Amino acid sequence: MAEENPQEENPGEEGPLHVLKWYLGLFEQITRGFRFPPEWDARYPDQNQTATDAPPGYITLFEDFFLQGNFRLPATNFMAHMLQYYGFHISKMSLPGMVRVRQFEFLCRSHDIDPTLEKFRAFYQLIRM
Repeated sequence: MAEENPQEENPGEEGPLHVLKWYLGLFEQITRGFRFPPEWDARYPDQNQTATDAPPGYITLFEDFFLQGNFRLPATNFMAHMLQYYGFHISKMSLPGMVRVRQFEFLCRSHDIDPTLEKFRAFYQLIRM
């Protein structure tokens, strides 16, 4: 789990330098609180690792997905279909995008409507930035 914090401009590079800060306590709180089974082998990254350094077979999921985006594992079939249709990996999803998808799914389920990709696309369109 990572939190990205913009820092001062790095004089040798273009744009702001982003430093990822890891919080072991929050990682443990999320893995316990969301009941990650041991077979998922959730790993806390080393201090020198970045979000792009996930070992083979692993993906990086940000704490905000869980705490602010209301994402849960295992992911729902709707989420899997949506990601497959648009052809992007969950680790590339923005927090506002995650919130919209989860909100749509909650609203459908609260009205006993099956959330489908076709219904989702009637309200939203993908914008790649």
